[in-house]
Amino acid sequence: MSTFKPAAITLIMVLVLMLAPVTSSAQDTVNINSADSKELTSLPGIGPALAERIIEHRERFPFESTEDIMQVSGIGEKTYQDIEEMIAVE
Repeated sequence: MSTFKPAAITLIMVLVLMLAPVTSSAQDTVNINSADSKELTSLPGIGPALAERIIEHRERFPFESTEDIMQVSGIGEKTYQDIEEMIAVE
């Protein structure tokens, strides 16, 4: 019967942890009802002009779902698909 040395066990544990899938949490999302311009521009395809349009839109019509962001001029289905997993409405 073979025995593992402590260093080998540690190496195996490190490799298992490195290969474990990374999950995102709600903390990794941008709340489109409260995010500032800097947070919004961190999203792919959202520049300063779109960030301002998002802020102006939500001041009049708060987002009830993430899909509502497509009501903002310049944000279509493609952009929504690119950011869908990165945004939240709270």
